Amino acid sequence: MYIVVGLGNPGNEYARTRHNAGFDVIDVIGEKQNIRLTKNAMHGLIGEGFAGGEKLVLVKPQTFMNLSGESVVPLAQWYKPRANCLALVYDDCDLPVGALRVRPSGSPGTHNGMKSVIGLLGREDFPRVRVGIGHPDGQRNLVSHVLGAPDAEEKELLLAAMNSAADAVELIVHGELREAQARFNKRPKKEKPKAEPAEEPLVLMPANKAGQGEANE
Repeated sequence: MYIVVGLGNPGNEYARTRHNAGFDVIDVIGEKQNIRLTKNAMHGLIGEGFAGGEKLVLVKPQTFMNLSGESVVPLAQWYKPRANCLALVYDDCDLPVGALRVRPSGSPGTHNGMKSVIGLLGREDFPRVRVGIGHPDGQRNLVSHVLGAPDAEEKELLLAAMNSAADAVELIVHGELREAQARFNKRPKKEKPKAEPAEEPLVLMPANKAGQGEANE
C-alpha cells in the first residue's frame, strides 16, 4: 500500500493557485488511476484505489497548508504504511516554473506545509516530488505570489509539470524512485527564440582611377 499526499489549501478561493500545485497533481493522478476522492476523514479528503496491483491512497489535507501535519500523522497511524510508502507532492518557489525535483528524503526547506508534516511526523525519510512555481519578480511579495494564479505562460508549463509529476509518483509507487529522478529532475525546456537572419556584409568598392574601368577601343 502507498499513500500519496498532495499539499494545498482547501476552498474555492485557493483553487488553481500556485500554492495548490500538490492538490492539482493529486487530481491528475486520480484521473489517470480512476480514483475519486470522496471520503472525508482524518482532516483530509481521501480516495482509495489500485495502481498496477498496488493499493493507492490519495489525500488532500483539509487543514490549510501550515497545519498539513495534523492530517498526515493520523493517516499514517491509521493506514500504517511502510516507512518508504508515504510520498508528498507540493509546490516549491525556489524552483523555476515547471521544473520538478524528486527526492527520497530531506529537510522541509522553506515550505511551511512540509515543516508541519516533518515536525509532527518526527521523520523526513520519505519520498517527495516538488513542483516549481518560480519566485516573484520585482516588488511582489512571496505570499501574493504563491497564493496568486499563474499567468497563461506559467499555466502551460505547470500543466506539463503536473502530468510529469503524476508519472513520477507512479514510478515511485512501483519502487522506481531512481528512474523518476533520472527522468524528471531536469529544468523545463523553453523554446529558443528564432535567430534573426544575418545581414549581408556591405562591400565597399574602390573608386575608379582616371581611364580605368573604360572599355578599350
